[in-house]
Amino acid sequence: MKASKPMRIWFALVGMILWTGIYFTGFETVNWLLYVPAAGFVFAAITGFCLSLTAISKMLGFTEKPTSN
Repeated sequence: MKASKPMRIWFALVGMILWTGIYFTGFETVNWLLYVPAAGFVFAAITGFCLSLTAISKMLGFTEKPTSN
């Protein structure tokens, strides 16, 4: 399930906000769990494949509709 371009931009924006917050808080101060969504958002923005979006869609039975990128 590939994400559309606007969704990929959203993933990039949220990922940048999370990484900026981690930077300002301090990399050694932040709990390791906060790195998971930050890395996931950046991964989704780069590849267009969001692991959590795919997992939730499969669990709830959403069907995939084709997008034109």
